[in-house]
Amino acid sequence: MDQSLIAVAVPHIRDNLGASVNQVVWVQAIYLLMFAAPLLVTGRLGDRFGQRNVYLVGMAIFIVAALACALVPSIEWLIAMRAVQGLGASLLNPQPLSIINRIFPKDRRGAAMGVWSAVAGSSGLVGPVIGGLIVGSLGWRPVFLLYVPLGLVSLFLVARWVPTLPTGARRIDLISVVASLVAVFAVVFTLQQGPEEGWPGWLWGVLAVGVLAFVVFLRLQRTATSRGTEALVPFELFAHRNFALGVAAVATLGFTVYAVNLPIMLYLQTGAGLSSEVAGLMLVPSSVISILLAPVVGRLADKLHPGVISRIGFGSMIAAMALFAVLMRGGTSPGWLLVPMLLLGAANAMCWSSNSAISMRQLPPHLVGAGSGVYNTSRQVGAAVGMAALGAVMQVGVASTDFATAMGNTMLLPIAMLVVGFVAVSRFRSDL
Repeated sequence: MDQSLIAVAVPHIRDNLGASVNQVVWVQAIYLLMFAAPLLVTGRLGDRFGQRNVYLVGMAIFIVAALACALVPSIEWLIAMRAVQGLGASLLNPQPLSIINRIFPKDRRGAAMGVWSAVAGSSGLVGPVIGGLIVGSLGWRPVFLLYVPLGLVSLFLVARWVPTLPTGARRIDLISVVASLVAVFAVVFTLQQGPEEGWPGWLWGVLAVGVLAFVVFLRLQRTATSRGTEALVPFELFAHRNFALGVAAVATLGFTVYAVNLPIMLYLQTGAGLSSEVAGLMLVPSSVISILLAPVVGRLADKLHPGVISRIGFGSMIAAMALFAVLMRGGTSPGWLLVPMLLLGAANAMCWSSNSAISMRQLPPHLVGAGSGVYNTSRQVGAAVGMAALGAVMQVGVASTDFATAMGNTMLLPIAMLVVGFVAVSRFRSDL
């Protein structure tokens, strides 16, 4: 929930700590950077040291950093602690997907993925609701304190119930680690800061460094075995057709789902004049239907031909985006937005669980950790691209037309990306 939960608290953080706009932007940006950049590495660490162990370490770091965030005396300390919190999140994030794929047989993974996706897919919708209620009544610091009891419960349950699985990865190439961190960090940083900074020349230089680091990284992956180390991204992964297609599809999901909340919330609050609490509550039906439907969809994914549910899900999400665009452009009453919101909730359930199950199902155990890292990195980079792209479209739209029309036009952009996802999942093949 973190990314959407903290976004609600940002205005209160700015007022309370006397921060500039750029500083509060970095409260979110540094977390996302420290979360996204190491994902390729942290997925592989699970293979090397055990997914359960890496998860517990990551959650412990996340909890301690969250407690520190609640107690910080200044905006500078908050930014620093958010960086640490992002690192903890990056350590724990790929591990559940790996564990599910290692402990569940193929014919039951869809059901397990459905439960996982019900949480993962709806958390971004639940965050603004919980954040609005907490910030509105208690202030911004209790938002961070919320993570402490939840994190402690997670530590206890994982330590008690998740088994210690065999490890088999060889030594990880440190040069590849550095190259991957530089590449992902530079790309995500450029996409995040571009709209804010106006795309200056130095930012394109940062992107060029990232592209160069990516080329070096690919070269290192090809020669990893000959140097006696383990590739962070074994090219063997992409020999599995469904995994390669699923990675492309999840990038389009990340592009859409993590970014569209911004124009929707701006329309409800600035365009329709709703309070932040009421606007947040408008997202509740979408979250509820996603949570209820995802486990059912996951079980169906185990029984139906790969891609059937995914195609329905992507088609439904495209329809939801189109309906949002039409209603928002027309300045329609906020109540009518519940229709595409419910459709979005159902589409979330169908897209996330089936895509995850089908993408990871064929991977052998020694590739599961690397596959989880690549899958999550693709989702997160897609989210960063989506946020930057939708932010740019909103800025251009507001300057050239009325606010409602600008927000409605913004909802058209994800449709193009979702069409790419639809084509990808339409090419899924039956398990061999």
